[in-house]
Amino acid sequence: MKAIVFEKYGSPEVLKLKDVEKPTPGDNEVLIKVHAASIAFSDVAIVKGEPFIARLWSGLLKPKNSIPGSDMSGKIERVGKNVKLLQPGDEVYGDLSECGFGAYAEFVCADEKALALKPSNISFVEAAAVPMSAVTALQGLRFKGQIRPGQKVLINGASGGVGTFAIQIAKSYGAVVTAVCSTGKMDPARLLGADFVIDYTKEDFTQKEDLYDLIIAVNGYHPILDYKRVLSSQGIYVQIGGTGAQIAEAMLLGPLISIKGSKKLCSMGVAKPDNRDLIIIKELIEAGKVVPVIDKRYSLSEVPEAFQYFDEGHSNGKAVITMEQTN
Repeated sequence: MKAIVFEKYGSPEVLKLKDVEKPTPGDNEVLIKVHAASIAFSDVAIVKGEPFIARLWSGLLKPKNSIPGSDMSGKIERVGKNVKLLQPGDEVYGDLSECGFGAYAEFVCADEKALALKPSNISFVEAAAVPMSAVTALQGLRFKGQIRPGQKVLINGASGGVGTFAIQIAKSYGAVVTAVCSTGKMDPARLLGADFVIDYTKEDFTQKEDLYDLIIAVNGYHPILDYKRVLSSQGIYVQIGGTGAQIAEAMLLGPLISIKGSKKLCSMGVAKPDNRDLIIIKELIEAGKVVPVIDKRYSLSEVPEAFQYFDEGHSNGKAVITMEQTN
């Protein structure tokens, strides 16, 4: 089979299209014929080996798993003898970041617990754009953010993969959503359901008088005390992405700041893949409350270009890899 392989950390040029052996599923695994995959922050991190903390699970000096790719969709071809939930022919989607990655290939093996049935009303290409970004948004809003109906929620970095899902999921919970993005991405944010949109190139929301019950910081750096200032008295700030400084502030200073007073500031850390959350997202998609936003499509051989585009940070939604030209 064909797969994208990398043998050392570095820029997208380390990614090479090669012929490799087709994998065989273990007792608790399924073999999936991959129809599409997408690019997530974790994929870029393990290829670049940056931030350095990513090497704690990807390999200190060189990558442990030579085929990257976490988010994928496809059809099950074979199942291991202990697999109970899935069967050959099932159309599935999932996040493989905790079971060896490997989605940038024509076939991949994965533990059945990493997968859920694909939403019936979207294509494989659309489904591949969903798992990690949507689950990250859900966990940030629901578990870390404790979202409730009627709350004023601000999404900083609303145009990327996580941000586009965060707008829609927050609206599904009955929140009043403010999206922060650049000028050209304001209309798409409104179409996704944002009640208010702030152009960060013209306004700094941390310097305005509006207060928010929940702030999800997916991207865009502001000092953590600026976020605290625009939280309501019982407000919660959840850091999901952003610069190294923003991540460090949320992890180190957030708990200290939260000790005193009723405002809570925390870091999301890394979202934990969970097929129960995939089922929640599936139900939201099938109910028409959430739709994946795809920015660009690439073939398997174009993965290096896709990584370069993603790493530049200008995407509006997800970059998806299709297998059509290699099957």
